[in-house]
Amino acid sequence: MEWTEVNIYTTTEGIELLCSKLGDIGIKGFSIKDPEDFKEFLENKNGQWDYIDDDLMGLSECETCVTVYIPTNGQGAEMLIAIKSMLAEMKAADTDGAYGRLEAEMSSIREEDWANNWKQYFKPFKVGEKLVIKPSWEEYDNSDGRIILEIDPASSFGTGKHHTTRLCLEVLEKYLNKGDKLLDMGCGSGILSIGAMLLGAKSAVAVDIEENAAVTSLENAVKNHISPDVYKTYFGNILTDEKLADEIDDKYDIIAANIVADVLIAMKESFLRYLKKGGILIVSGIIEERMDEVIDALKSVGFKEPEPEVREGWAAVKFTV
Repeated sequence: MEWTEVNIYTTTEGIELLCSKLGDIGIKGFSIKDPEDFKEFLENKNGQWDYIDDDLMGLSECETCVTVYIPTNGQGAEMLIAIKSMLAEMKAADTDGAYGRLEAEMSSIREEDWANNWKQYFKPFKVGEKLVIKPSWEEYDNSDGRIILEIDPASSFGTGKHHTTRLCLEVLEKYLNKGDKLLDMGCGSGILSIGAMLLGAKSAVAVDIEENAAVTSLENAVKNHISPDVYKTYFGNILTDEKLADEIDDKYDIIAANIVADVLIAMKESFLRYLKKGGILIVSGIIEERMDEVIDALKSVGFKEPEPEVREGWAAVKFTV
């Protein structure tokens, strides 16, 4: 298998949070280069070190960097998009710049090349009993009469191949009723809310912290012949932007949130605010090790009857209220 090196630039203060969030994406291994560690070594080295190579001395002036390796395939493409979405979320929350520039750079490959090359791994595939996910650049012979969801992820997370997205779509198919109003939190490419509309939802509101995601979601909705009159997109952080939180205020039949554990926990009161009595909350993007933590947090504010679905280390959970 081929791998792509991704260098993520931050500060000493940002390392712990960044590594935690990388873990939530499913990246278990990384290397850290931090000048503060090397300075500490220089201050505390014993007499056995009487010469240090100039290249090593340069570490004391380097920019703090967390390096990860992702597979050069469809899974890696999803991971890279998830990393970029996560960094945008961290930037938005880092109002004083304590975590540095929070940018990801790939070694030995240009980003525009990656953006085109990874498309070779994204082919039409079936989800659940009714849907087939088709990239906009592929043809599909719909001999089995499935509902076609055409998607172009652009630079937003969500081709549907990741287990968390597939789990969400399967749960949506199971519980969505025709005429439902849906709220898609952390919409990425819009795949969940668009899928819900194609399955019979009356309207959808899609929200993401990234402006590009909101733009991409609306473009994908139009590709699927969904009118902007019934499909609205917004960008921003509802936890810090009261105007946005009020703008999307309504009582929804279903809320779908495919994010990460920490954000889901932070948004527990918001979910309660927006979900109507008897409505359904579907949360996903959770590594299996943190599933119980998310369930406990949501139960603490009144959500009940958790029904977890786990697949290859990832979990989605359906609740009622």
